[in-house]
Amino acid sequence: MPVFSGLRNAKLRHGSAVDSITQAALGAAVGEMMLGRRLGNRALAWGALFGTLPDLDVVLAPFLDHAANLWWHRGPSHSLLVMVLASWGLSQWLAKRWKRDKITRARAGCFVFAVWSTHVLIDCFTVYGTAVLWPFSDHRAGFNHLFIIDFFFTMPMLVALVWLAFLRTKKQVPQRRRLNAWGLGIAAAYALLSVGMKQVASAGFDADLARRGVTYERRMEAPTPFNIMLWRSVVDRGDELWVGYRTVFERHKTPVRWTIYPRGAEALAGMEDLREVRRLKWFSDGWWIARRHAKGAWVGDLRFGESRNWGDKKGMVDSRLSFSWNVLPQEKNERLQPLRPTRTGVGETLRRMVLRTVGQRVEWEANPRLAGVTGSLPEFLAVEE
Repeated sequence: MPVFSGLRNAKLRHGSAVDSITQAALGAAVGEMMLGRRLGNRALAWGALFGTLPDLDVVLAPFLDHAANLWWHRGPSHSLLVMVLASWGLSQWLAKRWKRDKITRARAGCFVFAVWSTHVLIDCFTVYGTAVLWPFSDHRAGFNHLFIIDFFFTMPMLVALVWLAFLRTKKQVPQRRRLNAWGLGIAAAYALLSVGMKQVASAGFDADLARRGVTYERRMEAPTPFNIMLWRSVVDRGDELWVGYRTVFERHKTPVRWTIYPRGAEALAGMEDLREVRRLKWFSDGWWIARRHAKGAWVGDLRFGESRNWGDKKGMVDSRLSFSWNVLPQEKNERLQPLRPTRTGVGETLRRMVLRTVGQRVEWEANPRLAGVTGSLPEFLAVEE
């Protein structure tokens, strides 16, 4: 039953409808804040347009292989350099278009930059990250504070925008501005709350590892889907990676149940120089595991979570990584092929997530197996209680 199974299609396969709604709503809200007094509802439309514009990098996706798309998506179009150039380049055209509305070129440029940059900022709040410093650095900035789709972030803006769109007279301008301020303010407060919730969760994971005397190279936390209350931690111990869950309501003394994933670096032996393997290691920022199979290797990225299925075998929970690929060295065309977990039983998964969030651990935890590995039966995984 998938927990994160929609995430790959939402971003790696070039944007989900729900995520686009979030970006459009955020862009429309910023547009209303900056130009609503002069443009009215046109500010909402232009803001929504420029709010989704950075994700138009998908236009080139059909012309690139998968390895190239891993670099291209959320790459140059999300960089500070492109933001500045786009704001400068579009400002004159927009100022000419809005001449009757007395909007200067400087104001038009500031509008483009504000809408574009808030899109990128929210993308930075997710695990996927963005190439903000391209071309000076290929590092992806990802703060891991919000899940890619979070209705609690989007809905306040969306409700406010729909409401204020019906207020079109000059006398209603103050009311429009108040509604927009409420929508943006609640969304911003939720984003800031996510920062605090991550600190709470991280402190709990840290206390558990310290109590166990576990040494590790690095650690990351990210929220589970649609909320900021249940968090997932991945611990890099070199030859193995540990995955555990905890809620912000649990005390530090509450133990975390860690699932241990052997890295399996030997599975990539002889393939390290392939462009596709190098790209995967870069994209995953080192949070990968690998397994050998007859035609090459299976590689999974542990940052993005896994789909979980409790029904295949009694007492077991099968995990399929949301981001995984087959590396096929002998293929002539596409040597890197993404795998997509099936999306079934979402309602049951969400039910178990809610129960886990309020402390009912037995509904979430079971004996873990790694499933979905090409050419292999589910692999039994060790746990650290």
